[in-house]
Amino acid sequence: MSLLQVLPLAFVMIAGPQFLSAIFLATSENWRRNSAAFVFGAALSITLLVSLTYFLGIGANRQQGSNTALSAIVLVLLLAAMVHTYLTREESEPPKWMGKLTSASPRFSFRLGFLLLGFFPTDILTSVAVGSYLASNGLPLTDSFGFIVVTLLILAFPSLVLLAFGERAEAFLPKAREWMNDNSWVVSEVVILLFVGMSLNNLLG
Repeated sequence: MSLLQVLPLAFVMIAGPQFLSAIFLATSENWRRNSAAFVFGAALSITLLVSLTYFLGIGANRQQGSNTALSAIVLVLLLAAMVHTYLTREESEPPKWMGKLTSASPRFSFRLGFLLLGFFPTDILTSVAVGSYLASNGLPLTDSFGFIVVTLLILAFPSLVLLAFGERAEAFLPKAREWMNDNSWVVSEVVILLFVGMSLNNLLG
């Protein structure tokens, strides 16, 4: 898979509570171990889901007509979701469990990474899309490594910033966390917009 294909998919994987959780864990008491456990859990779940889809050949033999109809339905639903997200933006709040991440343990961080990146609806769709794309085009499973690595690098970005910039990053990350807390609906709109673009590409391609 090319970098132009990988970057949007990786961004879809982490946009929303996934990246916000990474920022919270990077500002937690035991941030090194928590961040490492979170990324490891994510790596395990993404790899398992992509591999299962690839070896089971899920979606590999779907007909073009079905793909077009499905893309049209998904596009309509996504546009409706964008409108709903905007209209309810004042009521939009991040999950309450995120407030507990600053005192999280490595074990909890691992479970969170595994569940968020393996069972979150948009992440399931994206990982399945990668696995089925490789299977349907006769490409090796190793071609998914770029997608997985880029996704994990973005997830690890807050902790990598801390390692690189130290005290300056410690002052910046809490501000970024608060902004994402206050503007979670913006993040949701960006994710939906990416899926709209992908659906249009399927319809027009």
